[in-house]
Amino acid sequence: MNNPSNEPTLESISDYDTLKGEKKKIVWAVVIAGLIIGSAYVIASKIFTNAEDNIQVEQTIKSIPVK
Repeated sequence: MNNPSNEPTLESISDYDTLKGEKKKIVWAVVIAGLIIGSAYVIASKIFTNAEDNIQVEQTIKSIPVK
């Protein structure tokens, strides 16, 4: 296979098909860290969101005035 533009192909990349060793550990660490941070955000938003602090709006906009 001749590559005239000298760009790397997917087949020439060493970990194209599978992740092995240290790279696989890093990917798992990033995924787990994302899940932990996301769950901490959800828990914090449930604890610190106060429904009594919201202002209820009774009016609805029926038509938008156009100039």
